[in-house]
Amino acid sequence: MRISAIDSWIVSVPYTHRENSAQVNRDGVTDIVVRVKTDEGLVGWGECCSGANAESVHEALGACVPIVLGRDPWNREALWHDCFRRGVWNFHEGTFNFAWAGIDMALWDLCGKACGQPVYNLLGGLRRQEVEYFCYLPYGADPATLETECRVGAEAGYRVFYIKVGVDIEREVEAVRLIRQSVGPAGKIRVDANEAWSVAEAVRNLERLDEWHLDLAEQPVPADPVANMIELKGRTSVPLAANEGLWRVADAWEVITRRACGVLCFSSYWVGTLGHFHRLASVASLEGIATCKHTHGELGLAAAAGQQVLLSLPRIVEGHQQTAAMMDGDILKEPLPIAAGPRWGVPIGPGLGVEVDEDRVAQYHEQYRRFGQFLPYSLDKMAAEDPGWRPRPCAE
Repeated sequence: MRISAIDSWIVSVPYTHRENSAQVNRDGVTDIVVRVKTDEGLVGWGECCSGANAESVHEALGACVPIVLGRDPWNREALWHDCFRRGVWNFHEGTFNFAWAGIDMALWDLCGKACGQPVYNLLGGLRRQEVEYFCYLPYGADPATLETECRVGAEAGYRVFYIKVGVDIEREVEAVRLIRQSVGPAGKIRVDANEAWSVAEAVRNLERLDEWHLDLAEQPVPADPVANMIELKGRTSVPLAANEGLWRVADAWEVITRRACGVLCFSSYWVGTLGHFHRLASVASLEGIATCKHTHGELGLAAAAGQQVLLSLPRIVEGHQQTAAMMDGDILKEPLPIAAGPRWGVPIGPGLGVEVDEDRVAQYHEQYRRFGQFLPYSLDKMAAEDPGWRPRPCAE
């Protein structure tokens, strides 16, 4: 069996509402869908994360195609090595990881279909029958809306409630108080500051927020250097999750071996492959560190790949990240279980266990072609130092 073709489409799928944080302001997900075919007629699907610029990731994907065509799809590690090292993408590791993750995902899907097995079996088999995901609460919502979101989430069965912080601590303290009041003592509250605070600020702010018993705080301080998280871990009783700063295998390894956190919040597109993701999460468990699957905003393929890995990992948290519940559409034939609730069981079928709707891929590719990428930022949030500045359209 040999790889005979690799096709890809940039697609844009809107959210039902804007995603706001200390780092992003985004109205939907733009990712790259990858289809890998073999000379025996098998097809595998994958998804690249777009990051700040979808075109750059798409170009990186295209640069890998000549190295991969004609090769054996089972030799994933050798294909990665030749593209990363001999293709000299080690000088642009972040972009490469986002791009290669889509090819790698498609290869796992393809090989699973070739042998009639789900990806979790290729990774060592099931460690659990179900994975639980979080309720993503909107940042900046008025109290009545936030209270309603919490109530609806609790009624749907969510037990972990996640909200962004790091913009306005007074407003955030009030939001966390309201969340606790709404979800009761058993609900878990998770906050994410996206590196917004200094160590001293994080110590003070987490103490205030922890009055309502935080489950964990995700990346409260700058990830670089890792000493920031190590110092904070020694000065707060709030459990910490590392997020930014896990962009490469070497970065994740340093965080793990220095025990800079209690939870790794990352995914395959950060470290490039499902294999790297699985190995690093497994090693982290030996250090007493659990894994939380991160989402950078994702479509159904990336979500399905993450589910396959989570089913096979030794130590994971409750409440993994998802944006399925806030997507206004997807590229799959059937909606994901987590589009309507917090739990996802064992997928049925070989490979990733999902089916791509090629008509929807074409529909959302046209959305991208007409309107461009859903950027991770809003221009009207820029230039805090220059209040008279106004964004202007680029020249044609």
